[in-house]
Amino acid sequence: MSDQHSHQNFETRAIHAGNTADPLTGAVVPPIYQVSTYKQDGVGGLRGGYEYSRSANPTRTALEENLAALEGGRRGLAFASGLAAEDCLLRTLLAPGDHVVIPNDAYGGTFRLFAKVVQRWGVDFSVADTSDVASVRAAVNDRTKLVWVETPSNPLLGITDIEAVAGVARQAGVKLVVDNTFASPYLQQPLALGADVVVHSLTKYMGGHSDVVGGALIAADAELGEELAYHQNAMGAVAGPFDSWIVLRGIKTLAVRMDRHSENATKVAGFLSRHPKVTQVLYPGLSGHPGHEVAAKQMRSFGGMISFRVDGGEEAAVAVCDRAKLFTLGESLGGVESLIEHPGRMTHASVAGSALEVPADLVRLSVGIENVDDLIEDLREALG
Repeated sequence: MSDQHSHQNFETRAIHAGNTADPLTGAVVPPIYQVSTYKQDGVGGLRGGYEYSRSANPTRTALEENLAALEGGRRGLAFASGLAAEDCLLRTLLAPGDHVVIPNDAYGGTFRLFAKVVQRWGVDFSVADTSDVASVRAAVNDRTKLVWVETPSNPLLGITDIEAVAGVARQAGVKLVVDNTFASPYLQQPLALGADVVVHSLTKYMGGHSDVVGGALIAADAELGEELAYHQNAMGAVAGPFDSWIVLRGIKTLAVRMDRHSENATKVAGFLSRHPKVTQVLYPGLSGHPGHEVAAKQMRSFGGMISFRVDGGEEAAVAVCDRAKLFTLGESLGGVESLIEHPGRMTHASVAGSALEVPADLVRLSVGIENVDDLIEDLREALG
């Protein structure tokens, strides 16, 4: 993170880090450098270090500087998708014969990457309940190179004590990776709690408007950041200039959006917890949530994601999704509009039959920033 922004509060960094005025025109928004190559002043005479936009692009540089500032890291890197970021991280840090500890509740695409892709080239993994520090410690062995955490987790909203698990990783000499997508850097700062790398799907809260796909890695250590940057260039799944610009624009309102997401979700969770057809509400902002105290300690507020289980099993859960009108039936999350989905048949179909299989009666909500009374009324009608 640049020293220029290290003393500033989050909302100021979100708007100004990486967003310097254009030196040619004074434009206050970084231009979209929709360009593949750059004129050199003689062989090897690069202007600003730019030679080819896979290696670096000024619009992407602005986003990467912003990401590093928001997470308090030494290096930020932007990718074409969250899974592209994860793939780069895994291929940078792992080799055949290595082992990774992954959570028993994680995004289905992350599990698919481990189980169907990474495992094929000789990297093994074990599943642990990362909300239980003893479970993580027991899963680490002498081949372990990474501990992977999502908190809050997708889709069961589990909470992991990042600082405690970082202690386990440090003692074992392994790196801790935290997927911070559900929280965003506004609500949670994993690097400050001891993580080595933060992963984001920029598609979600960072972009915030369901109009872009992207991913990010932010490294706490400059040397690791350089290593990841080398592999980013070598593999090539980089964020394009227009996508980078769209994410930068979204980030400027991240703080105010997350405040509203959290406020709305708290009220929706309260409504669901009192509904007779809802058997369980999974939201860390509820005092009865097993991870509530840890979440309160390491998060600014509790975010906009809720999952709940319904009486009547899978068909009842699917029916709730089908009847919702204001909540749009769709995958993804983190946009200004509210979304509803059935994880077992949609985002988490890839974990069916595994240790990460989700309950069939589970419904997941991404609570948007609409009027909360309208959202509650839509859910009331959807639940019947």
